[in-house]
Amino acid sequence: MDFGKIKSVALKAAHQGADVLMAKMGHLSEINKKGAIDLVTDADTASEKVIMDTIQAFFPEHAILAEESGLSDGSSAFRWIIDPLDGTTNFAHSLGLFAVSIACAREDDIICGVVFNPVSQELFSAIKGEGAQLNGQPIRVSDIPDVGESLLVTGFPYNVGDILDQIMTRLSRCLAASQGVRRLGSAALDLCYLACGRFEGFWEQNLKPWDTAAGLLIAREAGARVTDFNNHEFTIDMPQLLATNDKIHHQMLDLISFKDGK
Repeated sequence: MDFGKIKSVALKAAHQGADVLMAKMGHLSEINKKGAIDLVTDADTASEKVIMDTIQAFFPEHAILAEESGLSDGSSAFRWIIDPLDGTTNFAHSLGLFAVSIACAREDDIICGVVFNPVSQELFSAIKGEGAQLNGQPIRVSDIPDVGESLLVTGFPYNVGDILDQIMTRLSRCLAASQGVRRLGSAALDLCYLACGRFEGFWEQNLKPWDTAAGLLIAREAGARVTDFNNHEFTIDMPQLLATNDKIHHQMLDLISFKDGK
């Protein structure tokens, strides 16, 4: 399989999905709730349809796992993993921190990832083994060696109220140890911003495969280390994610790991 063709289709689909988002931004006709703070808009569903239609036009035999539609089976070893709008709450409030996230995996191996923020026009991409790029230029994680000199980023899961003590303990530890902690509201962008050196560490729990698949590859191809909170190599079905520039990884593990592993 030509991975270059897969990337080309991913880029085309990302731009087309983003066009839908920008056309609807600021005048949504429908906002629903999947949970107390888990929103879905007509922009999510419309963007997802355009993305899926584009991929299926080129690769009708490929499976697709999409946030709103679920899994569409295929007859090949390839599976696309799509978030048509990562950062829906930001989008619903016309805050320009959101992205289209598209990944392609062969078996369980992610081979291509694309994350596109249509507001900033920043396009992050990677093919496995070929490095990561931002708008066509190579990117790398930062060289900052100590958490005390680092800017960190985190996210809060939709069930934050159920695990608030855990969340606040980790947040307070990291806030005290670092130069600062940000919370942007898009895991895909968090991973990409770490990949290009804007952050040194990112942690979050209870993410879904479509939140992390593309950003995971981009971060790793840029030199990031990505594990769970117990330092096991991260896969997209895991409930915990820690990504760093590698140099501060063990310091971050000390800050966010509890003895009971939660």
